[in-house]
Amino acid sequence: MAPITAILLFLLLSPLLTTSFVAGEPTAYEALASYDFPSGILPEGITGYELDESTGKFRAFLNGTCSFSLEGSYELSYKSTISGLISKDKLTELNGVSVKVLFFWLNIVEVVRNGDELDFSVGIASASFPLDNFFVSPRCGCGLNCDDEFRMRKLKLRNPSVSSSE
Repeated sequence: MAPITAILLFLLLSPLLTTSFVAGEPTAYEALASYDFPSGILPEGITGYELDESTGKFRAFLNGTCSFSLEGSYELSYKSTISGLISKDKLTELNGVSVKVLFFWLNIVEVVRNGDELDFSVGIASASFPLDNFFVSPRCGCGLNCDDEFRMRKLKLRNPSVSSSE
């Protein structure tokens, strides 16, 4: 391949490269931590991400969709692309994350950190959970109840507080 062709090919493909593949750049989980969020709000297996630090726009990528149950109370589903806006202690305009409550799938549209709790909003209602529930990233398919010993930690759903939006 001629050097000029290689340079043109690199310039054409460079916008497709995500931040997490650049040497020395933080992983998606480390990027979350820089905004005061625990890594466990994303499942294991994020293959890359894009983050515009000037606007807070982000996209995180999985190899496919991902779903799992948490203590039989909730079922979570992630699309292959998760997007939204991130700022310190706040994720807004979320797309690609859903929770099954009773018989209905609801999109999680916002996550806010309030001290030692995370508030998850589906628009019409929100639920708060202790921050320490999210220090470990769940695995697609088995969540936090996977076979290996490291995953045997149970999610502490200590009476989450639920409220409706005003």
